[in-house]
Amino acid sequence: MTRAQRAERQGRADRQSAVNDYRRQIILDAARKVFAEQGLEGASLRTIAKEAGYTHGAIYFHYASKEEIYGALLADSLDRLHAAVGAAIGARQAPKARLQAAALGFFDYYRANPGDLDLGFYLFRGMKPLGVTRDLNARLNARLRAVLAEMETALGGLGLDPKPADRETAALFAHAAGLLLLEHTGRLKLFRSDARDLMTGYVAHLTERVAV
Repeated sequence: MTRAQRAERQGRADRQSAVNDYRRQIILDAARKVFAEQGLEGASLRTIAKEAGYTHGAIYFHYASKEEIYGALLADSLDRLHAAVGAAIGARQAPKARLQAAALGFFDYYRANPGDLDLGFYLFRGMKPLGVTRDLNARLNARLRAVLAEMETALGGLGLDPKPADRETAALFAHAAGLLLLEHTGRLKLFRSDARDLMTGYVAHLTERVAV
């Protein structure tokens, strides 16, 4: 095969890859809309295909199931979250400053992107995850843990041993999720409070309590 032929073949492969990426993005955008309206449990590949303007069979070329589509959407969301937390931390070195930046960066990302917060809850009905394989669930959890590790590491820098740092990270995550959920549903208006002010106060109290 000549150099020109190899270049032509590579060019065709690159164009096909770009087309496939474009089609996958259309499917993901359609799925995000369908999940927002129907949740993961109520959605179907047929509904997603209709929203995307594709046939039902065409979806299978890119994704084997709605759970695989959900996994791709949530993985992208968690990667953006991690990037936002990293940007919030920036060049900060002191553990207290890193913890505050990471925690508020986490909170601010989901406050600015409530659709991504919703995405993380589509998986659940009651308290049991539905439809997602153990392997996919583990991979998604690993992405989330990578984000939370930024806070856990800072807590370790403040003097906490691994187990207490893990517990405080879980409590920090739960506090942020609870405030975001209350704000997102309008329930926080009952208390005439601002979610970010409450989050900032919680983080400030945490750093004072654990610093040694």
